Amino acid sequence: MDLPRISPLALALLCVFAPVRAEEAMLATVNVTAKGYASADLETPVSTVSLDRDEIARRGAANVGDALRGEPGIAVSNDSAQGQNPVIRGLGKESMVLLVDGMRFNSAQPAGAIASFMTLGLAERIEVVKGGASVLYGTGALGGAINVLMPQARFTPGVGVNAGASYDSVSQGWRGTAVMNASAGDHALMLGASLARIDDYKSPEGRVKRTGYDSDAVIGQYRFRIDSQQQLRVSAQWHRDEDVWYPGSTRPINPANPAVGTNTVHSPKQERRLYEAGYSRKGDGAAPFNFDVRVYRQEMERSIYSWANRFNRDMVTNEVTFRTDGVDAKADWWVHPQHQLALGVNAWKMSGNPDRRMSPPPAFPAPVVNNPFQDAEIRALGLYLQDDMRFGQLNVLAGLRWDQVEGSAKSMNPNAANPAMRRFSGLKEKESAVSGSLGAIYEVAPLLRPYASYARAFRAPGMRERFESGPRGDGYYYTGSPEVEAEQADQYEIGIKGETSALNYQVSAFYNKIDNYLTGQIMPAATTPACAGNAFCKKTVNLGSATIKGFEAKVAWQVSGSHWLNASYSRIRGENDDMNEPLFQMPADEVSLGWIGQIMPGVKGDFTLRLVDEQKRVATRFTNGTENRTAGFVTADLGATWQFAKNQSLRLAVRNIADKTYHEHLSEGLSGSEIKAPGRNVQIAWRGSF
Repeated sequence: MDLPRISPLALALLCVFAPVRAEEAMLATVNVTAKGYASADLETPVSTVSLDRDEIARRGAANVGDALRGEPGIAVSNDSAQGQNPVIRGLGKESMVLLVDGMRFNSAQPAGAIASFMTLGLAERIEVVKGGASVLYGTGALGGAINVLMPQARFTPGVGVNAGASYDSVSQGWRGTAVMNASAGDHALMLGASLARIDDYKSPEGRVKRTGYDSDAVIGQYRFRIDSQQQLRVSAQWHRDEDVWYPGSTRPINPANPAVGTNTVHSPKQERRLYEAGYSRKGDGAAPFNFDVRVYRQEMERSIYSWANRFNRDMVTNEVTFRTDGVDAKADWWVHPQHQLALGVNAWKMSGNPDRRMSPPPAFPAPVVNNPFQDAEIRALGLYLQDDMRFGQLNVLAGLRWDQVEGSAKSMNPNAANPAMRRFSGLKEKESAVSGSLGAIYEVAPLLRPYASYARAFRAPGMRERFESGPRGDGYYYTGSPEVEAEQADQYEIGIKGETSALNYQVSAFYNKIDNYLTGQIMPAATTPACAGNAFCKKTVNLGSATIKGFEAKVAWQVSGSHWLNASYSRIRGENDDMNEPLFQMPADEVSLGWIGQIMPGVKGDFTLRLVDEQKRVATRFTNGTENRTAGFVTADLGATWQFAKNQSLRLAVRNIADKTYHEHLSEGLSGSEIKAPGRNVQIAWRGSF
């Protein structure tokens, strides 16, 4: 049965209940991603989300997308248990910048979630900036930025260890993490490790095949303190997943010949490696000057195969490493008691050279090398200047940035079935863009801080959009388009924030106009040679424009003692201005209600109710009727955390208590074949520090 439509009554509930995050003693939330340095959220004229280590653990999430599920303005697109991509204000993985410890996380991602290539159990914090963030983060930040902050080596004398372990019944999955920090004198060392062994999970309709995987990670950092203001650091991160399948990618190999069956994308192995060296200086006095510079290399190595299900063998193999080499330098200082000035430069180069071999069914001839592109590169250079101005109760934030992005490839093949069509010319494009932002927030009272902001952001086409032709996770064959242009977005936002020890809230409304909107448009295979005979075929194109607007609200209210009521609401509307219809894959409206409180000495309980509306607003002309409506649903989660010792806790939680059968509207796959979400799940977790 579909969930009744969420009416304006949902907004009234926000006055009674309050979001699934609260604390007994409220402290001003600090965010380092919104301005590029630590700043109170109440002094920032944009919408943000911050989850600390305790909240991440309470949510029992396996990855970044799962942790952010239910936050206002954030949805999740998934094609597997491992592939959970956050979607910010209707804009997906290509239209946001993902950072790990402030370093850009690039990958031409054909399936799965790039945000899942880091172990959430090791993370100390997740920060989200919603809305255009190109001033600080350059190309791609139309929807915003997500920064996953890992532990840092700290100059705390002695040796300390934080550890955790968990089990969940729905996948019979085990996870474990441990982080050690050791420091003596001017030396500090942090080492961390994690592992996960996950089986196929169960939905209410039965076991969902091919949703299990194995995951291991190691992180480390060494810091040397030159003096009280200066430090040197070296960091390394390694993450490896094995036997990852993407059941949401399953599609017919050849609709005209059902005898050959379907194929599914999978990754026998995928690995991320990060190396960083940096220097920082922290100023002091009345006008401190802070400076940080880093060089880094991040590699995403993947085996991306296509499995012919009827024949139980691979029909396509693809080995590729996406390597990003980057340099970041930034500084901020108080040039005047009312002006904190920040400036920075970011430069990076991403390269990829896939080795793809094809052996199509039913004959499965000897594999033929058929690389989608060769020696592809994306180069980017950006310079920014930001002024954080304080005039009594008024805070004004203004920023300006210039970027140049260049994409090139030695060759590309727009028709994977016909190597003779390989293209060698017209594969180099260079674009420049100017981004800007202006916002102001005014403290009328601690609980009344209205704000308004404007941001211009841009997104240059990615490597796959420019050069790659082949099947993608949504079940379509895509043909690359080197000629596509960069998107530009203008977002306007108004809102109000407030916080006291017993109440905190945030309400915002936004309007985002995107020109040259990049998306995949369904093409007629019979008249499009680049479709290579695939009936399900899309081409990367620029729409004239798209409009996304929405409303978000969240509130937390301390009703008594340690008891908090929580609520949030999210409403997003997207419009394809060219075709005068809803924009493809827009999230449904939703409300979250919750409670957190002490139920006995040393024991805290929590309850979360998530109500997601039916999604009727679907693209029909743009998708040729292939985007279907999605039924609404309600899920409930219940948990309790027992602090049985000073630094030890046990948690028992039940997610999806009613064993509800559902799938999110943004689940990948051919309409009608989306994978079902996990059913009732009992989670047990231990955390401790020594």
